[in-house]
Amino acid sequence: MTTLLLDAEALYAELRQGVRGLLKPETSLVGIWSGGAWLAERLQADLGLAGAHGVISSTLHRDDFGERGLASGTDATHLPFEIDGRHILLIDDVLYTGRTIRAVINELFDFGRPASVELAVLVDRGGRQLPIAAAYAAARVALPASQRLSLARQDDGRFTFSVKDDPLT
Repeated sequence: MTTLLLDAEALYAELRQGVRGLLKPETSLVGIWSGGAWLAERLQADLGLAGAHGVISSTLHRDDFGERGLASGTDATHLPFEIDGRHILLIDDVLYTGRTIRAVINELFDFGRPASVELAVLVDRGGRQLPIAAAYAAARVALPASQRLSLARQDDGRFTFSVKDDPLT
């Protein structure tokens, strides 16, 4: 495992500013399990947003479910507010192919019909396989398809990145 020269904390500060600009009345943050959920939790507190953030899992709607099976996060979806008519701001750590976002949107619509859905990410690494784009990305990086960029949360709540070989490629 190598350490990528990306300052996750500095990028988080940029993400916080970008998310602030995307908020509308009746917007709820929904973090994608697991890195996006960590980010949404911290954003909810740092932005002083009322209510609770949601957490959503892509597991049951993934198109590679047969290969991956039930991974941790299967029961991670927790949306403590009504979805119908609400503006949803999905938060994720790394946007890559777009397949996780597609699965999460399918999961979200199982709970209702939002007024709108936008996406904010810490890092967009390109490589899209679906027509999915983030409304805000704190950084854009290029990595070989054989590598995976992962966000980690330290015991003190601070974020770091690592790059490792992806066993699925």
